[in-house]
Amino acid sequence: MKIIGVYNIKGGVGKTATAVNLAHLAAREGHSTLIWDLDPQGAATFYFRVKPQIKGGGRRMIRGQRPVDDQIKGTDYENLDLLPADFSYRNMDLMLGDAKRPIKQLLRLLRPFSGEFDYIFLDCPPSISLVSENIFRASDVLLIPTIPTTLSRRTYQQLLDFIQGHSMREVSLLPFFSMVDNRKKMHLEAIAEMPRHHPELLTTQIPYASDVEKMGLNREPLHAFAPHCTAAIAYQTLWGEVKQRIG
Repeated sequence: MKIIGVYNIKGGVGKTATAVNLAHLAAREGHSTLIWDLDPQGAATFYFRVKPQIKGGGRRMIRGQRPVDDQIKGTDYENLDLLPADFSYRNMDLMLGDAKRPIKQLLRLLRPFSGEFDYIFLDCPPSISLVSENIFRASDVLLIPTIPTTLSRRTYQQLLDFIQGHSMREVSLLPFFSMVDNRKKMHLEAIAEMPRHHPELLTTQIPYASDVEKMGLNREPLHAFAPHCTAAIAYQTLWGEVKQRIG
């Protein structure tokens, strides 16, 4: 089982679109796949047409008072299950703080699924907090969608500093450029500059595309309604590159 956190300190960079599309692609290949929507806004849950959790259910699960299995829902796609968002997740830092070893509570909740799922994707909220530290310690790899701007490069460096400062070198960081607009000079400059300082950067770039925005209208992953669009092909390439990196 591989746990893949899709994370960025910033919001609005394409985390949910990445988690939803890659999880769908993994399932299409026949891999047993789970996506856990950790964002209280519940965008991934919305895309998969699943109702959010019953209020308070997430709180009891995080505290170990309710089995995780009871919360998992099927989706319209074979091999793909969803652990839906719960609005109580907005207080997840407090829930995790009640655990005996709060920085590893998510990992403890996920370990029992090692024989059940090939891949678990974590759609993460934007923050640096106890929740994000749990995500870092639970994940085998962090996929980091990064808009090619100076500010995004700065936030990525902040993430590197945080992980190194908290002795979490076990997790692999895989940044990639997201929402790329090749008409913008700033994007082109960042795309040329960042690989010189960060050789871990993946080569696949996800374009800024209206089809990605249409995921919200269709409530489907890209390959379910626009499999030949530029963004869908880019996500397919990204998934292939991720698989090569994680083995």
